[in-house]
Amino acid sequence: MIKSELIARLAEQNPHLYQRDVERIVTTVFNEITDALQRGDRVELRGFGAFSVKRRPARIGRNPRTGDSVSVAEKFVPFFKTGKELRERLNASGGGSAGTDPNAVPEISD
Repeated sequence: MIKSELIARLAEQNPHLYQRDVERIVTTVFNEITDALQRGDRVELRGFGAFSVKRRPARIGRNPRTGDSVSVAEKFVPFFKTGKELRERLNASGGGSAGTDPNAVPEISD
């Protein structure tokens, strides 16, 4: 699901809201999560999961084509850890093909 599909689905489920208002809400939530991560804060959504930032220290890597040593700068990467409720919903027995096909992407619905 991409952002526009999320907005469309939320607008469909909430007919009392204009689509432009739903778009503004979704964008604001994503921006707040991004801003918090930029500040180094952790964002936890109970039952869904937690977003945090992990530091990858500078290191010496290898160019796979030439084998030469390459200096890789320090970087910060986003990290997401699923919440217990989400994990349980994804692994619930008796539902869907997510457990049979390792390449299947589970669809989360209410």
